[in-house]
Amino acid sequence: MVRADQRSGKTPRPSVWLEDRERGGRRGGGQPSGLDRDRITGATVRLLDAEGLEKFSMRRLAAELDVTAMSVYWYVATKDDLLELALDRAFGELALPEPDPGADWHDELRALAREYRALLVRHSWLPALVGRFLNIGPHALRFSGAVQRVLGRTGLPEHEVTGAIAAVFQFVYGHGTVEGHFRDRVASTGLTADEYHHRAMTEVLRDPDASDVIGRSARIMEARGGDTVEEMLERDFTFALDLLIAGIEAMVARSRG
Repeated sequence: MVRADQRSGKTPRPSVWLEDRERGGRRGGGQPSGLDRDRITGATVRLLDAEGLEKFSMRRLAAELDVTAMSVYWYVATKDDLLELALDRAFGELALPEPDPGADWHDELRALAREYRALLVRHSWLPALVGRFLNIGPHALRFSGAVQRVLGRTGLPEHEVTGAIAAVFQFVYGHGTVEGHFRDRVASTGLTADEYHHRAMTEVLRDPDASDVIGRSARIMEARGGDTVEEMLERDFTFALDLLIAGIEAMVARSRG
């Protein structure tokens, strides 16, 4: 299908956040009563949480708001614009540290990593949108600014800061994405996480093609400790984050000779 902007010869807008802000999020003309972009975005986040990204549609959203789909289009030009707004709304849930040059960067980095992990798990649709859009909304920019400030106080040379950001937060992205999908899968079965894990391990150990690798994994998990899935997830995340922080410290020491 040919997009409207392609038919008109216009260059596609790279982000909803680069539109004319003077319009206040309204596309012009009359205004459906009781609607605004903030309400539509909030309903989008709730619907994505409840039903997931694959089932989301403008018609489904309109039904949730008890309006017509055309009414929604008064405020957003496309479905992608709306998803980009929802992405930034979710980033607004992150608790960010106040700028404090005297704060311990280790503690602040751990706190930011945990906040991001929790966000990805809480909104399992979010990882698919991170990277799909520029992510330059006000909340996302505040998060990026906080991360830059904290990593900028580690002592790393400035040209290595972006690499440290990538190492830490791409790890968190991967961990949070997998954990979110796991929790969604568990919820769909009606089991607890521990029940699901026990049943899955029991079944797969009966498969001769998988039993060797899975058996070794089970022994590694036993050595790691943790009686519940929650404890195992927490220990893995904490240890991996500690490894990354130790790596940053080692790189700082190396740069200082």
